[in-house]
Amino acid sequence: MRVRDWDDILADVASDSTDPDGWRAVAGSRREGLGEDLYFGHPGVGVYHLKTYAKNPRDLRGVGARITRSVDDELDPLLPDEESAGRFAVQSPPEDESEAEDAATRLRETLKVHAEAPTSPDHLFEDVMEAIDSPAFGPMDYEFDGRPDELDELSDTFEEAEELLSAELEDLIDEDDVDRGFH
Repeated sequence: MRVRDWDDILADVASDSTDPDGWRAVAGSRREGLGEDLYFGHPGVGVYHLKTYAKNPRDLRGVGARITRSVDDELDPLLPDEESAGRFAVQSPPEDESEAEDAATRLRETLKVHAEAPTSPDHLFEDVMEAIDSPAFGPMDYEFDGRPDELDELSDTFEEAEELLSAELEDLIDEDDVDRGFH
């Protein structure tokens, strides 16, 4: 397992050509200390674990690692299914003006179709993600001020990764003097 900057992990996911709507995620507050935990996985790619914190309102910092190369029968029930209320997506900005205009046109047409016909929120979300060419999206269990039970189970399952990533994140927090507050 190689610990890397959280942005590098997301860049890898964004550049992967895997089925974009096969991803699932679980996130919430860290067990101890500042920040959040995020596990996200895809059956054909594996599971990633990110730990992040807000250095300030405009600067999110963190670490992460790929912790498995597949989602097996033991991990599958710990990741949400389509019935989960939340959704997440990984998105890269358009490379140039032409790509941005093409995405805007696809998005406009998608919204127009959904405005003219009955639709479900899930169907709209999926169509919007496809229109803007999102490389990864899917259901998510997330608790803003807590931890879903599955998050604790994943942390227990990958205890070694949990300890290593927590130590790395604590080092970042110490280097940034985030625990001292602002004057």
